[in-house]
Amino acid sequence: MLINYQKKHVVLLSNLSDIYTYIFIYMASSTVDHYCYFFFTKFIVVILVLAASVCYGEEGYIYSRATYYGSPECLGNPNGACGYGEYGTTVNNGEVSGVSRLFRNGTGCGACYQVRCKIPTHCSKEGTKVVVTDFGVGPHTDFILSVRAYANLALPNMAAELYAYGVVDVEYQRIPCQYGKNNLFIKVHERSKFPHYLAILPVYQSGLSDIVAVQLWQEDCKEWRAMRKVFGAVWDMENPPIGAAAVNLRIQLCGGDGQLRWVQIADAIPSDWKAGLAYDTAFQLN
Repeated sequence: MLINYQKKHVVLLSNLSDIYTYIFIYMASSTVDHYCYFFFTKFIVVILVLAASVCYGEEGYIYSRATYYGSPECLGNPNGACGYGEYGTTVNNGEVSGVSRLFRNGTGCGACYQVRCKIPTHCSKEGTKVVVTDFGVGPHTDFILSVRAYANLALPNMAAELYAYGVVDVEYQRIPCQYGKNNLFIKVHERSKFPHYLAILPVYQSGLSDIVAVQLWQEDCKEWRAMRKVFGAVWDMENPPIGAAAVNLRIQLCGGDGQLRWVQIADAIPSDWKAGLAYDTAFQLN
């Protein structure tokens, strides 16, 4: 990178929501006043500190933008990046979303958000409540909503007008996922091959916590073995524990306060598990 500087010092200050970005460029040699390379030479010292800026709205909501994508029956994408398959199309009555920044390499899969648009004549106060099931990048957006979720941003009889905008300003906040009486299920991914390769993903993940690690109990070695994060919400293991007993599982959760905790679930997966089936853990993540 080649940049022409006419001054000995350049200071840039950006102030957004009390987050400051400082860039200082010091030129050690007084004879150098034209071209400088951004490398560590005897003429230049570069200190660069970048901080992400986030704009907050009322009641802790964050300002952003949202758009929508077309899909059959206005539901979610069955091929979403979280790996949910058909579950990702119908969970939460099809009110789902793809996200970009909030995807967090798949850790954001299954998180729930309340999203409200900001056009008083078109938008409801409640907005829509969505589950993250996919990754997607839109025009400066955080949310690419299913058609059904986008329609629920609108006041009664105003959805068509809102569709015409294509992209709308929104505010959002994370909220606890609620699935009524549904417990946490562990789905065995369709690509699993009994007994040598096991891939799983949690579904009906209630509460506010992220799943950041998954382990299986290896009875013959008397130890917990870590599963590998493959993509989205999918975790896998080569040569998983086998035997007559069901497989015990434990999940590490990261709460909104950043605190980590382990949750242990006995007999989470039967010993003769089958690809494509989902198993009720009789446990809820709250």
